[in-house]
Amino acid sequence: MNYTKDPDATLDFAFDWSEWLATNETISTYTLTASTGITLETEGAFAQSESGGIVTVWLSGGTAGDWYTVACKITTNAGRTDERTMNIHCVNR
Repeated sequence: MNYTKDPDATLDFAFDWSEWLATNETISTYTLTASTGITLETEGAFAQSESGGIVTVWLSGGTAGDWYTVACKITTNAGRTDERTMNIHCVNR
């Protein structure tokens, strides 16, 4: 997954497992990581969250022209694990 964001923007991005999860399966835990140079917001209105199999992360910062990776690893109540990565390209808009 490739996305763009302005370095001055704080935006939400979603990792969607809703179609992948089995009936009655839920995400028990998730871990978000990002490459150096982009910020994973964690507080207040920009707190990370999970609802209905979708993990939402808020990102800020970055340097125009640079690419960053953001990964989300989950564990479900059925004991399954998965990890997905998105690429963020910072561009001045």
